[in-house]
Amino acid sequence: MISTLNPIGLFDSGVGGTSIWTEVNKLLPHENTIYLADSKNAPYGQKTKEEIIHLSCKNTEFLLNLNSKIIVVACNTATTNAIKVLREKYDIPFIGIEPAIKPAAIHTKTHKIGILATKGTLNSELFHETVSRFTDIEVMEQIGYGLVDLIENGEINSNKTKQLLKKYLEPMITNKIDYLVLGCSHYPYLIPQIQKILPKNITIIDSGEAVAKQTKLVLEKNNLLNSKINQGKNIFYSNGNPEILSYIIQRKDDVFYRDF
Repeated sequence: MISTLNPIGLFDSGVGGTSIWTEVNKLLPHENTIYLADSKNAPYGQKTKEEIIHLSCKNTEFLLNLNSKIIVVACNTATTNAIKVLREKYDIPFIGIEPAIKPAAIHTKTHKIGILATKGTLNSELFHETVSRFTDIEVMEQIGYGLVDLIENGEINSNKTKQLLKKYLEPMITNKIDYLVLGCSHYPYLIPQIQKILPKNITIIDSGEAVAKQTKLVLEKNNLLNSKINQGKNIFYSNGNPEILSYIIQRKDDVFYRDF
């Protein structure tokens, strides 16, 4: 039987999913968590569906071996390509993350929204199914080539990052979008840079808060909420450069290198 004290497991292709971890930790501060950054294999967005499924299963088994009671797939590409397989293969609740198209589609006034995401997410069947529900709006899709690599290298504020963002966002501005959906868990770390490029009338949406709320809901439904009132213990693993992970989350003592 799974204990309520067992940790919430989260994984991503690298450090980006810590943006999801931040929201989960904010909403559920008493929960223990284990975060897994598969930075050695980042980015997932350029890999085949089979490769993404293989890596997602490997990450899941790593977290299960550490007694995770629920797993948050804190990666858009892994969710859209692999979560169906994960739910069929493993007897544990999974929380996925996909671009927050629905709120943007509902609230847009110009009937034009932009989506910045990885190739793996934009090409996935799940993404196309979601977009097809909103036939009355124009969706501008843009693959964020190179952005994940720059974030994984700690180059969030570099000139190269700024130039890529301008290249990707300026056509959307010209086309008069009023919502920009960030379809990769790495991209929230670029919001300060994105805000300098976008006019103030364009709203930026990411999925972090919604994922945290869904995690809490599923824990409650399965009677898995941690009833302890003390602060939870949080551990972070990376098979890449743990110093980048420490820099991103502004923590050091809880970050460990683990080759897997």
